[in-house]
Amino acid sequence: MKKKGKRRSKSTPSIASTADRHHLYELSVQCAEAEIDFVDETFRKLKKRRAKLLREDFCGTANVCCEWVKRGDKREAIGVDLDPEVLDWGRKNNLSKLTKKQRQRITLLEKNVLNVKTAKPDIISAMNFSYWLLKERQNLKQYFKSVHSSLQDDGIFFLDCYGGYDSHKEIVEEREIDDDGDGFTYIWEQTSFNPIDHELHCTISFAFPDGSEMNKAFSYEWRLWSLPEVRELLEECGFSRVTVYWQGWDKDGEPDGDFKPAKRADADAGWIAYLTAEK
Repeated sequence: MKKKGKRRSKSTPSIASTADRHHLYELSVQCAEAEIDFVDETFRKLKKRRAKLLREDFCGTANVCCEWVKRGDKREAIGVDLDPEVLDWGRKNNLSKLTKKQRQRITLLEKNVLNVKTAKPDIISAMNFSYWLLKERQNLKQYFKSVHSSLQDDGIFFLDCYGGYDSHKEIVEEREIDDDGDGFTYIWEQTSFNPIDHELHCTISFAFPDGSEMNKAFSYEWRLWSLPEVRELLEECGFSRVTVYWQGWDKDGEPDGDFKPAKRADADAGWIAYLTAEK
């Protein structure tokens, strides 16, 4: 599991002890540029206009908010998250890199997405399966209803989902990350899955060339929601059209990052999809 490398001396701090878990997460898991590419282009295709106000629910470090305001001088973003520590990290490490005018167009709120009140956005985004924290159907329905009422009249809710038969297993997956020559190993582990209620426990760890490891840097207790469940709930909450965007594959059998509308798909071991829910 651990990335092999040179053994460090006892007097040298380990890489794991000095590494920043949020920075490692952004390098490993989140590609704000690709996410905004999809959201921006899809909204324009569906609504024949440009979106101006985006709200990022479960925003974490607000990386997506920052990317959004960088794309246009009239764009504004609202980030909502319950964790003050991660919001503070985002202010110090992401918002601080923006210009003063860009920072002024971002509002970060330490609020609960179930009942937060904001200006009506064109787009509300809940990515990285963050809404899976809501494990009870009534709570997820409450959230979807809140999103529906919060959006502009022609607004769109963007979210993602993953599945496949590997998602029901206890597995460990590793991926090498190259951070400007200083590589590390990203380790995703599904530690338990209950087929009766679909409760899924997962962790993210990081291993480094000096043999050190940041074990369970992030832990998640989710419900593995299926696509039919999510689609049906969105429709129950009043969304007029729900569309699934399925990821394609390149000639080597690897995900190509190109998501297109789909009504049928192969029974893959592991898949990722985007969804749009139009108000």
